[in-house]
Amino acid sequence: MKLILFLLFSASLYALPFNLIKKGDENASSTLLVIGGIHGNEPGGYFAASILATHYKIEKNALWVVPNLNAPSIQANKRGINGDMNRKFHKIAPNDPDTNRVKQIKKIILSPKVSLVLNLHDGHGFYRKKYQGSIFNPNAWGQTCVIDQCEINTTKRFAKLDKIANSVKNSINKKLIKKHHAFDVKNTNTKFDDEAMRKSLTFFAVTHNKPAFAIETSKNLTSLTQKVFYQLLAIEEFMKITGVKYQRDFNMNIENIKKLVQNYGFLYINDKIVLNLSDIKKTLRFIPLKSIHNTFRFTHPLGSVKRDKSGFYNIYIGNKRLTALFPQYFEIAKDCPVTTTVLLNKKKHKVKIPSEFFVKGSFVVKRMDNIRVNVIGFSSKQGIDESEIRIPYGRLNKSYSIDRNNLIYRVEFYKANEFCGMSLIHFRK
Repeated sequence: MKLILFLLFSASLYALPFNLIKKGDENASSTLLVIGGIHGNEPGGYFAASILATHYKIEKNALWVVPNLNAPSIQANKRGINGDMNRKFHKIAPNDPDTNRVKQIKKIILSPKVSLVLNLHDGHGFYRKKYQGSIFNPNAWGQTCVIDQCEINTTKRFAKLDKIANSVKNSINKKLIKKHHAFDVKNTNTKFDDEAMRKSLTFFAVTHNKPAFAIETSKNLTSLTQKVFYQLLAIEEFMKITGVKYQRDFNMNIENIKKLVQNYGFLYINDKIVLNLSDIKKTLRFIPLKSIHNTFRFTHPLGSVKRDKSGFYNIYIGNKRLTALFPQYFEIAKDCPVTTTVLLNKKKHKVKIPSEFFVKGSFVVKRMDNIRVNVIGFSSKQGIDESEIRIPYGRLNKSYSIDRNNLIYRVEFYKANEFCGMSLIHFRK
């Protein structure tokens, strides 16, 4: 049996309107700040940031990650539902819906602890210094390390932006998937040549003598996996430059990146329900929820919820709508058990409520005082309590599984007519 434990991300737990994940030494001499999701339709940046937040261990210095700066626009898969957030760093109206997000990220950028700022984007085409066609030309942004100027006026480290950007570019170009994916440095010479960029996040940083760069992977790459791959290559180069020593729990290749991008983690609702979001069905019905004030917590930093006018809950990871939860409303019981005993292969195992546990063949949930067990998808002739019944995989109605492979089922616990909690039984193939 294997129990699944993760860190949880929930907007309700943070004073900030986005997630800020701090990793490494609080008293580090060098801190890299990585920001994803300023544009909601550029998933290469924010999915790379989410992998950075969850699959990297920092062994020296510090890494700060904001994976979902513009969370509402990410959910909508639009550049900016309130206009372009990356044009609001010079001036923003007090009543602008983005004001709090911009104000809060400015404070973080200007923190004395932050040594270097990295803003992640996906841009159109493939940047080339000379015109080579409608996709490969000087007006394209894709596959670039963008700087606003050659250097900043500071005696601190990382002042020579062009030197750093070229170093990053050269390192990435040794690891290309295809030759035409080559990176280059794009200097917008913002102060003199680009009025729009004077309103951007990176220019705000450099005008306050904070080294700042943008990484733009191409929207013309064939897959999200490729964009995330190049973003992570760039981020790792910046970690080396800033002295942030790291270990990751995967080998850097396209196959592994694809698996990580498609691993959506778990959703915990009211600390009573757990749902495995990877390969989840598009619709789940009769989910035991409260009529108001439900709390949703994700193990994925890009998790979010949007309640439809009809009353169901749309569940997102980044810009991907994974499922819709149709609620069945219950009162939450008090003094519920936090564990249950499950018989697997004739051995007793204590299982947390909520959690996911794995089994081959069949299982039995042992009886608990005053608790009724309901295995969703199983029909019993012995009454409404399904504890002390051996339940084989073959007896489960596959239409009630929560996943498209028909391997994961809900085990729900009730006290009288009130809801106590739910765990998942996950059958191994």
